[in-house]
Amino acid sequence: MIWSRRIAVAAALTATLSLTAACSEFGTGGGDDSGSTKAASARAEVTTAADPYETHSKTEEVYSAFTRDGTFETHTSSTGIDFVLTVYPTKATPRTHEWYPQGNKYFTFTFQSYDLDVAMRDPFRLKRKTYLSRVQVTSTSDSASGAATSAFNLDADPLDITLDPHPLRSKKYGQMITNPKGSLEVRNQAIGDLPDDTTMVTLDFKFEVWVQDVAGKKAYTKQTVEEKMPIFIYKSDTPTRVLPIAIDAN
Repeated sequence: MIWSRRIAVAAALTATLSLTAACSEFGTGGGDDSGSTKAASARAEVTTAADPYETHSKTEEVYSAFTRDGTFETHTSSTGIDFVLTVYPTKATPRTHEWYPQGNKYFTFTFQSYDLDVAMRDPFRLKRKTYLSRVQVTSTSDSASGAATSAFNLDADPLDITLDPHPLRSKKYGQMITNPKGSLEVRNQAIGDLPDDTTMVTLDFKFEVWVQDVAGKKAYTKQTVEEKMPIFIYKSDTPTRVLPIAIDAN
């Protein structure tokens, strides 16, 4: 009986000592808590570190989906036709947060249309056809000094620049862009060297299109679809890094 009591007391003391040691280790028993303080400080530094996009966004007072998300897509609806413009950086310069004034910065864009008056998988003959006859892209750039310069320009017949060498076409109206059988795709366009204090480039896309009034009929109406896309340019003494890619790769 005496030995049993001694064993019980010893076990209780061991448990108490272990609990005290554990409390001291984690700073809950009045011990040194410098470890937890350093960890909390490190977490605070990570949490409060400035996001380069957010900083730039506040400076420019404008939103750039292209820079933030690495892609830009807009839907412009007119007379039941949805025009979709998509722009994204190519694999040559994929990191939009590392687009600097110097060096080439590459992007690809596509443009196509959908007839919203019919179901997506309805027969193609029931869809109103849309043709693209002209593509224009102009640009303006903002700088810390306030000077505005042109960074990129394109004015072309879509048949001369689209990736598809044999797109569906009309002699009168241009390239068909009705999804799923038609789409303009222009790859690896370069924004070249810019003034060192450039902070933003805005691309202005204009598409001259012809929309069929009624599916299967000969009457078409001309429209112009326009979209503007801001791109943030970050300050750096290092040129934008261009990665090697396969010819005409995205």
